[in-house]
Amino acid sequence: MPPAHPPVPTNVAEPPHEGLVEGRWADRLRAEFLAAVVELGDEGEPGELTFFPDRTWHGYTFVPITAPAANGNLLYGYVRYLAGTDGREQSDFTAHADVTEETIDENPDWHLDLCDEVVGSWRGVDGEAAMTLVWGRALISGGAVATAELGEHTVDECALIGDRFTLLAPDDYAGGLLEVRLYSDVGEELARESLYDDQPS
Repeated sequence: MPPAHPPVPTNVAEPPHEGLVEGRWADRLRAEFLAAVVELGDEGEPGELTFFPDRTWHGYTFVPITAPAANGNLLYGYVRYLAGTDGREQSDFTAHADVTEETIDENPDWHLDLCDEVVGSWRGVDGEAAMTLVWGRALISGGAVATAELGEHTVDECALIGDRFTLLAPDDYAGGLLEVRLYSDVGEELARESLYDDQPS
C-alpha cells in the first residue's frame, strides 16, 4: 500500500472496553454529568440519561451521554476520566455538557442521530486536525458497524452496542470534513451523514 498523502491519524482510540455502563458506576458518571448540566443554566430537570460506548485516547476514557431536557431540548456531553491500570482506580474526572434544539422529534427523517464535541487536536504536515468525539444511534434497522470517514480515509470504526456507537476521529483536515457511515454485518452501506449537513442520506 503506498504512503498516504498527507498522513492522516486513523484508529487512534482504543475500542470500547466495557458494555454500556450500569449500576453504581452509572450513578457515579451520572453525578459528574449532572454537575456539568447545572452550569448550563435553566434547562429544567433532565430526563433519563443514555450512556454510549466508551472510547479511550491518550490514557483518558470518554463516556458520552445524552438526556432529554424538561424544555424539549437535548442535553449531550461526556464524562472523561483517567483510566485505571495495574489495579488503580479511575481518577481525574471531568465532565462536559451542552444543549441543542435539534432533536429526533423535530427531524423524523434522520437515519443517524449524532452528537459531537472536539476533545483535542493533532498537528499534521497539512495543518491541525480537530480530534472529535462523535456518538449516536442508528435509527434504522440492520446496522452493525459505524465508521468515521475523512475524505478517502476511514479513520475510525465502532461496532454497535444495541443501536449505539462512539467514534473518535480527526476532522477538518487536509480539505476533508468528517462523515459518519452505517454498515450492515455484510458490509452494505445503510446510511451516511456529514457533521456539517443536516440532511441525512
